[in-house]
Amino acid sequence: MGMNTYKIHVTNPDGTRTSLDALEGWQVMEILRDYGLPVKAECGGACCCATCHVYVDADWLDKLPPIGDEEECMLDSALAPKANSRLSCQIVMTPELDGLSLTIAPNGV
Repeated sequence: MGMNTYKIHVTNPDGTRTSLDALEGWQVMEILRDYGLPVKAECGGACCCATCHVYVDADWLDKLPPIGDEEECMLDSALAPKANSRLSCQIVMTPELDGLSLTIAPNGV
């Protein structure tokens, strides 16, 4: 069975917008990183850092899996967290997320 491909619409920290192909079952973090976008993802997707921090557009927030305790803890340490902050390693592409729109947060150093 082939993998289904969806779209993610990403705004970079510098304001440029880009649309990416996203494979079903992949972490959004992996997709952003594979396209060379500025996501550090220092822990490699283990929810142990906040360097894959993104701001999810408001109309997509209720389509995402609920935020977990670990993720919430990590977001507390993120640079400039907002109400719509999520860690992109905790968002896995599904058919429901086709067209997902997000902004890469400033990740600091």
